[in-house]
Amino acid sequence: MIIFKRVSHFQDWIRESNNKGLHLGFVPTMGALHEGHMSLVEKSLADSDATVVSIFVNPRQFNDPEDLKKYPRPVESDIKMVELSGADVLFLPEAEDIYPPGFDPHIDFDPGPLAEVMEGKFRPGHFQGMAEVVHRLLSIIQPHKIYMGQKDFQQLTIVRKMITDLHMPILLEMGNTVREPNGLAMSSRNTRLSPESRQEAAIIYSTLIAAQRLFEEGEPIADIKKIALDALTRKNFEPEYFEIVDGITLRSIQNMDDSQFVVACCAVKVEGIRLIDNTIWTRSE
Repeated sequence: MIIFKRVSHFQDWIRESNNKGLHLGFVPTMGALHEGHMSLVEKSLADSDATVVSIFVNPRQFNDPEDLKKYPRPVESDIKMVELSGADVLFLPEAEDIYPPGFDPHIDFDPGPLAEVMEGKFRPGHFQGMAEVVHRLLSIIQPHKIYMGQKDFQQLTIVRKMITDLHMPILLEMGNTVREPNGLAMSSRNTRLSPESRQEAAIIYSTLIAAQRLFEEGEPIADIKKIALDALTRKNFEPEYFEIVDGITLRSIQNMDDSQFVVACCAVKVEGIRLIDNTIWTRSE
């Protein structure tokens, strides 16, 4: 595995790869890696000639300075995990290399209503910063495919729109959410939970599954959302939203006939740490 920290050095390797006609797969991460990230690397390794993993904690997508300060950064163990995964390249830049002096990160892309709901309500500016850094990374790496996890469904949906709107010749592949044995979606933030809360947080996934059963039984959407929020309201738990949306527009649906691609998304603060999850309930290809 090759590690690049400077954009200029990395771009020499990219030019050489392009000259050889290699198809590049790209897995963007913010580090604190876990099996969810590694499942995306496996997908890339399976259908790409070479796989690039990036680790970059992007300051522009943190609306809360304390959240940025506390974000886990186990760099040495991350490097080891990427190396063991079989990835070809680890891109490990500093902020000044991604955003050099005088560089304008603004992109001509407006996610519109996609960025105004759910996470957008609670994390103002987050998706603008996310879109800018993903665009910057894609511009540097020029991959054929980018691999992102279902857990960050709203983020993935916005990146898909950006790729489409800006006519970028890149395919986006979604990887299934990887879960801990109790069902909790794997997340870099899970390490900040106490052992007790990490076990109790299994209620997030079980609530999504129980809500899906109610949906399939024809329970009114409004009632399902209330039942779910009530189930998630408990000691050390503070639910922020439980939404049932169309998987393309992210608009809330009112009944099961409103969409052929129904996704339930939620966010819960557990011991003050934000955890998000979602399940796809119906999908018509």
